[in-house]
Parts: sequence; C-alpha cells; structure tokens
Amino acid sequence: MTTTPEPAGGRKPRPTRHRGPVVLRGGEPDARTQDTTTDQRLLDRRGPTDWVHADPWRVLRIQSEFVEGFGLLAELPRAVSVFGSARTPRNSPHYAAGIEIGAALADAGYAVITGGGPGAMEAANRGASEAGGLSVGLGIELPFEQELNEWVDVGIAFRYFFVRKTMFVKYAQAFVILPGGFGTLDELFEALTLVQTRKVTRFPVVLYGTEYWSGLVDWVRDTMVPAGTIRDTDLDLFTVTDDVAEVVRLVQEADAARVAGDNGGGMRSLPADPGPSDA
Repeated sequence: MTTTPEPAGGRKPRPTRHRGPVVLRGGEPDARTQDTTTDQRLLDRRGPTDWVHADPWRVLRIQSEFVEGFGLLAELPRAVSVFGSARTPRNSPHYAAGIEIGAALADAGYAVITGGGPGAMEAANRGASEAGGLSVGLGIELPFEQELNEWVDVGIAFRYFFVRKTMFVKYAQAFVILPGGFGTLDELFEALTLVQTRKVTRFPVVLYGTEYWSGLVDWVRDTMVPAGTIRDTDLDLFTVTDDVAEVVRLVQEADAARVAGDNGGGMRSLPADPGPSDA
C-alpha cells in the first residue's frame, strides 16, 4: 500500500491500493490481501473457497457457457426451434403433432432444436431423428433431475436460462410453438418481443394448435390492441395453424426472403413501428 502524494492545493493524501488494474483509494486495506501479490495468492492453496460463488467468478462461468454453446452450434445447418410442454403425454394428439412437425422440418432440410426434455420436446426431436434429420437438445439445470431425451443427437445442458435462450434464437430460422405452459409462453413472448423490436428479422413465430391457442390470441386481439398496449399490426408477428405443411411453408418463405436480402420485420415485411416498446 502506498500513499498518494499531496498535489499543490489538493486534498489530503489517501492510502492507495492496487488490485491488478484496479486502483482503490481511501478506506481500510483488506487484511487478507495486505502485503501480498495476486500471483502469491493464486499459488497459495490455503484459505477460504467461497470466492467460487462470488459474482466475478459467475461472470467467467457465464462466459464459458456462451463459448461452449457457440462452439457446439456454430456449424449447425439451418434450424428451427420447437417448443412445447414437457408434460405432454405420448398418447396425446399434441405429441403426435410434434413428431409430424419434427419430421416435416427434417425432410425440408432443417435441424430441429428443442429444450431437450420430455413431452412435446421429445416428440419434435423424435420426429426429426426418425426422418434422418439432425435433432438438437438444449437442456437446463433444474432442481429436479431431467436428462436429455433419447432422441437428441447433439445436446448440451446449460446452467443459465438466458444463455440457453440466446442459443434458441441465434441458431434458429423460426420458432414453432406447440401447446405448453409457462416456459413455452416465456419463449413465445420473448420471440415476439425480439421481432417487434427488430432484434431479429424475418423470424416466423408459428403457434400450432388453433383450439389451444385461440383463447390467448383472442385476449391479445380483444384486450391488448384496444388498450393500446400493442398495435394492431403486431398481430401479424405470429401465425396460428393446424397445418404442418403451412408450418414448413412459412419457414421456407421467410428463409427464402432472408436469402434474397429482404429482412422484413417478422412474419411479413412490416413497416417499422416508431412507437415505444415494452422491452
């Protein structure tokens, strides 16, 4: 520890400590690090280990998750992220629809990305795998045990939801949303927000299952639009369908427009919204 020289007409000198590139002035020095160097503390195995749970260390762990995800997925072919409930039973029509959608996307040349769990996610992975396509699972660490489903060809488990969400969007050409719960709704509305604010472009968001989604869509149209919390053109940011062929067609059309240089705004080429956003 040194003392800052007193400049002419300046304030009183204060104790100065250096912590790597950081300069700290004033206050009392930390007795645990006084008269030691960073190298010395690095090579000394004694002392507490609670530092591994501190925020600076978490930043490195978060960074490593991004690096792992980018490294694993960077060479994926064109892909579509498919979401849906982990609770969907195998005898459900929604499970059968997931298999059909996964297979149709694989036949069209797209890899299928899911959360890697059971239910609707498993169905989409299964459809893609059985059709000879690439089946990807992006899992998440949860308080209860949940392994990646057996139909995942390439998988990774994340600690942090926000890292996982980045991978879902970055490596996908579209989102297909099967009936699901809070997690599915979270992915749905995040995707719509990204499209609405033009953080992503030409990004179809397709809700599969008109009977399941009709109540939500009615509320968005009949409550949010009249209240002025969204614009009526925001209803064009998503499509609701029961037709697997239409799902694939929407993805392909947006993909072709993107390749042609027409980035548009979402499902269609929408005018820019000059109004404020809730993002």
